[in-house]
Amino acid sequence: MKTGTRSVSIFNIAVIVASLGYFVDIYDLLLFTIVRVPSLKSLGIPQNEIDAGAGMLLINIQMLGLLAGGIFWGVIGDKKGRLSVLFGSILIYSIANIANGFVHGIHGYVLWRFVAGFGLAGELGAGITLVSEILPKEKRGYGTMIVATVGVSGAIAANLIAKLVGDWRTCYFIGGGLGLALLILRVSVMESHLFNAVKASAAARGSFVALFTNKERFIKYLKCMLLGTPTWFVVGILIAFSNKFASVMNVQGAISPGDAVAFCYAGLVLGDFTTGFISQLWKSRRKVMIVFLILTGIMVAVYLNLTGVATWVFYTVCFIMGFGVGFWAIFVTIAAESFGTNLRATVATTVPNFARGMLPLISLLFIEVNRHFSYRQSGAIVAVICIGIALIAAWKVGETFGKDLNYLEEI
Repeated sequence: MKTGTRSVSIFNIAVIVASLGYFVDIYDLLLFTIVRVPSLKSLGIPQNEIDAGAGMLLINIQMLGLLAGGIFWGVIGDKKGRLSVLFGSILIYSIANIANGFVHGIHGYVLWRFVAGFGLAGELGAGITLVSEILPKEKRGYGTMIVATVGVSGAIAANLIAKLVGDWRTCYFIGGGLGLALLILRVSVMESHLFNAVKASAAARGSFVALFTNKERFIKYLKCMLLGTPTWFVVGILIAFSNKFASVMNVQGAISPGDAVAFCYAGLVLGDFTTGFISQLWKSRRKVMIVFLILTGIMVAVYLNLTGVATWVFYTVCFIMGFGVGFWAIFVTIAAESFGTNLRATVATTVPNFARGMLPLISLLFIEVNRHFSYRQSGAIVAVICIGIALIAAWKVGETFGKDLNYLEEI
């Protein structure tokens, strides 16, 4: 079923707004990782509770917010419009950021991290969906490339601001202020013409359940989701616990997980730009995914075999490993392009958040494997599983480059 077409320049205001929105999204997610320890210390949480108790609770509650928000905003994006999500999500997580700066106890912190996760969940999927629908099919890869590249650089900004400002409360206020300022730009963004056409019809839309009622559709959805698994394995295990890995590798010097994250995300920025650009040159999303998954596997192997190296060598490998998993733009774009207009926002919003939500499962798997194997061996085993699953998904997923998005799902 067709819904109408038109051509728009890649320098559309929607691309800029979606890019800046994702920038603030990533800024907040990484900022929480950076200030979690000092913020909990200032709230009087005992050291032994920072990682295992209160710290883990905050991480899990934020993840719960991301999962719940992913479903909510995805459905809203298909029922009410892409702009409704862009406005609502930025407003909620901006307020949550500011509120995080005012908390004086763990209960308030838990509440507002859930609200922040809930709000953050809608930004990327709605942005990618809107950009994919307004740009010409031959050029939309450039648009999503810009969104992801600018967005991921928010991680670098968070690291720099945290170091320059120092005070964790002020860092949260800055994030909230950036989000609220972005709302001004949102006023000038037009709704997707494809969504408007579907809204004017009698077609059913925004059904999360519909993703599970058709076997072929569910398998396609699952393949899209599994493509993102290696990114969160690398960031959530190898980089987040880089100080522990460096210790068993006898790296010559102290390794800061915060610095490792910054180097990794710098690589991610370059990787997102490169994968988006190459996918346009090769006219293929699938081939680029496969190549970069293989590169990720190679760099993970290099990382896990480092022994007695200098800190600059270790951080360089973190950077290249980040470059390898810099396919987030391609990953979400494939998801958006794989489904019809009446389910596109639901898919593009839930897929990245469910991929993020796999981190606790990956962490549990790593912990369990580590009961029987060394730290390095455990990393290698989990890497083979995560990257192997993603490679199979990439091999089986259909090519979406240049696909006409002017169609509907039968639900």
